[in-house]
Amino acid sequence: MSGDVQVRICERLGVRLPRATRPVVHCRSQAEAEELLVAIAVRLKECKLEMHPEKSGVVYCKDSDRRGNYPRIQFTFLGFTFRPRCAKGRGGKYWTSFLPAVSTAAMKRMYQSIREWHLPRQTSIGLHELAAHYNPTLRGWLNYYGRFYRSALQRIFFHFDGRILQWARRKYRNLRCNVRRRQRWRQRIMRHNPRLFTHWLAFGWLKVRTMGAV
Repeated sequence: MSGDVQVRICERLGVRLPRATRPVVHCRSQAEAEELLVAIAVRLKECKLEMHPEKSGVVYCKDSDRRGNYPRIQFTFLGFTFRPRCAKGRGGKYWTSFLPAVSTAAMKRMYQSIREWHLPRQTSIGLHELAAHYNPTLRGWLNYYGRFYRSALQRIFFHFDGRILQWARRKYRNLRCNVRRRQRWRQRIMRHNPRLFTHWLAFGWLKVRTMGAV
């Protein structure tokens, strides 16, 4: 089991997983990786287990120092996709690093959850009640998936804020037909209460970014 992945993801975030069935192993060369893959398959067979043909294989950790061409350069583990990503150093220099970020499947689940909340229809309650109800879930997403490459989560929270604007459009008559007025309403709320929703302060969204009409 990779000590780096095990410690940084599992132990630090309190995630438990069956070690015998989800190993992530770092190797020095392709030959070593392929040899170890065969050894793992043999050992699993001895335990009357079978290696998953699609989820198991050798992945090349491509970055600025490792520039080879291999068919697989990414994998998904515990809701994170590890692949080459742009990274920025303290001196402002950019390079390519092999980093984890929230996976596409996890993003789809979060989008689906937000849709199932039917936020625009909850006009019988106030904004603070919405925040109290959904902040625990938003905070959980942010604390777990935002641990690595947090910027990948911005689309999810933009989508959530879009639903909040739809809610305001239905709840307040003066906001129904004016997109700019809804944006100004949101900006005013964020300025006076930046901690209302968990992600507002986490991403520093005190200046409202342009969003599509809702």
